[in-house]
Amino acid sequence: MKLLVAIVQDQDQQVLGKALLENDIRATKLSSTGGFLRSGNTTFLLGVEDERVEEVLEVIKASCQSREQYISTPIHLDMNLEVSNTYPLKVEVGGAIVFVLPIESFFHF
Repeated sequence: MKLLVAIVQDQDQQVLGKALLENDIRATKLSSTGGFLRSGNTTFLLGVEDERVEEVLEVIKASCQSREQYISTPIHLDMNLEVSNTYPLKVEVGGAIVFVLPIESFFHF
């Protein structure tokens, strides 16, 4: 058995949640916040039998696509206390980060 920890952008969480249900894959959903863009994420915890890991990874991959987004750079004050100009910065967002961890024991009470 494996524990899959999938971190997805909030924009993808509904699509992934629906796809998991359609494929009879149970998950626990947690709200989380990303460090770089400070945007909302959703973390899915999935207990999966070894033989279904690849199937679940394919469902996640099909549901969570990366895309480009423009953000404004933060305003910084320099040594003279002057405000520097901000400009749009193109970044890649979306997709999924998935960790696959071995499970030593599993209990359901």
